[in-house]
Amino acid sequence: MNQGRIWTVVSPTVGLPLLLGSVTVIAILVHAAVLNNTAWFPKYWQGGAAVTAAPAAPAPAAAAPAKK
Repeated sequence: MNQGRIWTVVSPTVGLPLLLGSVTVIAILVHAAVLNNTAWFPKYWQGGAAVTAAPAAPAPAAAAPAKK
């Protein structure tokens, strides 16, 4: 760990909660931004009906072999 001496300046009992708290705040802000700036995310959370594709057209029937 190249920044291991930070704990000589900041006590781990103070630094670790600050670090974990800041990560939590950033994660909540990112989720809020996605929720507010997209149309699909709120629908995903609400569990809306999935959009289904139209059924494919049936394959044409095979022609009978020609008589000779």
